[in-house]
Amino acid sequence: MAARRIQLLESELQGLSGVSAAGVSAGGAGALALLGAPGGRVDADSELDQVDAALQTAREVLDREHETVTEIAAELGAQATSADIGAVPVRVVRMSDPDGEPEEELFGTTLNNPRADGAGIVLRRDERMRFVGAATRRISRGIDLDEIVLGLCRATTPTFADTILVYLRDPLPIGDEKPVGPLVLRLRRIEGPPDEPTSWASVDDLRVAEPAPEPVPPAEGCLVPADASLTHVLRGVRPVFADPMTRNALHELLGKNYDVPDEFRAILAPLRGRRRVVGVVVFLRNRERARFDPEDLQVGAQLTTQTALGIDKALLYGHDAYVADELQRTMLPPSLPQSPGSRLASRYLPAAESARVGGDWYDAIPLSASRVALVVGDVMGHSVTSAAIMGQLQTTVRTLAALDLPPQELMRHLDEQAQRLGSDRLATCMYAVYDPIAHRVTICNAGHPPPILIQPNGQADILKVPPGAPIGVGGVDFEAVEHGAPAGSTLVLYTDGLVEARRKDVWTGIQQLRERLELTARHAEIAQMPLVEALCDDALDVLGPGDRDDDVAILAARFEGITASDVAQWSIENTTKAPRESRKLTRQALERWGLEHLVHTAELLVSELVTNAVNATPTIREPIEVRLLRTQVLRFEIRDRSTHMPRWDYSRALVEHGRGLRVVGRLADRWGVSLLLGGKVVWFEIGLEEPGALG
Repeated sequence: MAARRIQLLESELQGLSGVSAAGVSAGGAGALALLGAPGGRVDADSELDQVDAALQTAREVLDREHETVTEIAAELGAQATSADIGAVPVRVVRMSDPDGEPEEELFGTTLNNPRADGAGIVLRRDERMRFVGAATRRISRGIDLDEIVLGLCRATTPTFADTILVYLRDPLPIGDEKPVGPLVLRLRRIEGPPDEPTSWASVDDLRVAEPAPEPVPPAEGCLVPADASLTHVLRGVRPVFADPMTRNALHELLGKNYDVPDEFRAILAPLRGRRRVVGVVVFLRNRERARFDPEDLQVGAQLTTQTALGIDKALLYGHDAYVADELQRTMLPPSLPQSPGSRLASRYLPAAESARVGGDWYDAIPLSASRVALVVGDVMGHSVTSAAIMGQLQTTVRTLAALDLPPQELMRHLDEQAQRLGSDRLATCMYAVYDPIAHRVTICNAGHPPPILIQPNGQADILKVPPGAPIGVGGVDFEAVEHGAPAGSTLVLYTDGLVEARRKDVWTGIQQLRERLELTARHAEIAQMPLVEALCDDALDVLGPGDRDDDVAILAARFEGITASDVAQWSIENTTKAPRESRKLTRQALERWGLEHLVHTAELLVSELVTNAVNATPTIREPIEVRLLRTQVLRFEIRDRSTHMPRWDYSRALVEHGRGLRVVGRLADRWGVSLLLGGKVVWFEIGLEEPGALG
C-alpha cells in the first residue's frame, strides 16, 4: 500500500516532466528531468519560465513523496541518515514469491530527489549544461541594466537557487572610466520564494524543527573597506562557498544580523566585467534542497560572467542612448516661437527605443513683416550620422531663411549644401512661409509628403504641391506654389514615418491621416479644445504600436491672421522730412486704435529709426516703408534699402551716432534687425499697456 502511494506520486510527477510511464518504471523519473523536454533541449528562452513553474509544482510532489518515504522508514524501523547531503536513502523490499523476487521496490529518495542509481550523475551534468545554455540566453537577451539583472534572477530561481541577491557598484563605471571614491555596493534586486519565511538551518535528522523566527532582511548597501573580507573575495573573482572567511564577507555584505546559511548552501559570486568588478551575486538554498556541490560553482561562474559582461554592455548602451537623446534634443527647437497671427504645436517620436536618434526635424523661423517659415525635413537613416547631417541642414535653413530668400531659392541653396556634405547625403524637406496679413502660404517641396490644410469648416484637404526631387540630388529646379490660408485654417506638416508602414503604402496612410485630422478638427471645434495640440496628439494614433518603422516629426500651424483694420503701412519719401512725416502718421494710427497713451513713446522710437534709415541711405532715394501691426503687442517695422546693420557703439560715451538704438533698447520690449537681399528691416515691439517711464 505504501509503495502504491509512492507510485501515484511518481505518476503525478510524470505528468509534469513529460516522462513516459515506461521510463519511470525503469527508474527514469527525477527532478532533473524537469529541466528539459524528454531527449530534447530547451530551444526557446520561454521554456525556462515553464520549467520554473513546473519545478514549483514538482517540488510539492517531491515533498509529499519524501514525507511518505520517511513515514514508511519509521514504520519499518529503517535508519535515516544524512550521508548523501541531506538524503534519506531507504530501500524497502517485501518478499512474496519463492524465487525471492521483490513484489514492490522503493528506491532511496533525497530532499531534492536525485536518482540514487549510478546513471543519475551523468544525467545531472547533461541537464546542468542545458540549464546553463538556456539561462545564459535569457540573460543575454536583455539590453538594459534591469532586464539583464531580472534575466539572471528569473533564470536561476528556483531552478538553481531558492534566493538570489544582486548587489551592484554605486556608481557603476562606464567603459574605461575609472571609479572615483570608495567601493559601495547597493542591493539592486532580490528574488526568492514569496510570502515564506526562509530558514537556512541544516537538517541532520528527521525531527520537526521549531518555528523559525522572523527573518532579518538583507542590507540595502554597504561600504567595502580595502582590508575587508569581502574585498579579498571580490579580488579573487571566482565564486566561493560560505567557508569561514566567506561567511565574514557575507555578513559584511548582507548585514551582521542576517541569517547566513551553512557552507554549502550559499555561493558568493563576484560580477567581473571587462575591466573591473561591477557587483556581486549571492545564491542561497534553503534546508529543503540539496546543498551546492563543486560543479555548481562552475555554473555560478558562467552565469555571473555572462551577467557582468551584459551589465558592461548595458552601461555602454545606456551611455550611447543618453548621448543620442541629448543630440536629438539639442537639434530640435526647445520651444516654438509665438509669431503674430499664428499658433504652433509640434511632436517628435523616435523610431524605437533602440534607435532614439534619427534624421527627422521640424522648425519654425520668424521672418520679417510678421511672417513665419515652417520647416519639416527627413534625412535618410536613423544614426548619429543622420542626426549630424540633419543638424547641418537645419542650420543652413535657418541661415538662408534669415536672408528672406524666396522658398525655391532657399531650396536650391540647401540642395547645394547637401551635395557638399557628400554624394549620399539625401533628405526630403517641406518649406512653407505664412503671411498673416495677406492670408497666403507659399510652399516649396523637395520630395516630401504633401501637407494637409484644414479649412475653417473642418474639411481637410491634401494640398497640391510639386513633388520636387530630394535634397542632395543636385541639378534640379524647385518650384513654389501659393495657397490661400484663411483665418481659422490649420496647416499640418509631417514626415513619412507617420503615414508609411509595412502593411500599407504611403498614399493610403496619407488618406487615413487626412480623415483622422478632419474628424479631430470637427470634434475639437465642438469641444472647444486647443486645436493644434489635439491635432498633433491624434495624428500620432494613425499608426498602431507595431506599425511604426521610422521616426516621426509633426508641425501644425493654426492660421489666425491679422485683419486689415489692425495694419497701418506707408511709403515715406527718403528725405530729411521723413522723421516728421513718420511721427504724424504714427500718431494718427494710434489715435484711431484708441492707443493715445502710447503716442509719445511710439513717436520717439519711430522717429529715431526713420532718422537712422535716412542717414544710412544718403544716395538712395527709394521710399522708406513703415508698417504698424496691432496684435497682442504693437509692432513697428521700418524697411530701407541699405544693408548696413545698425549697432550700438560702446567704445565712446560721447559718440553722436547710435544713441537712437540706445533709446529703442531702453523703451521697447523687444527689437531686432532682419537682413534682406534688397536691404533690411528694423523692428521693435511695445506692450499695449502704459509703458514705463524713462529713468
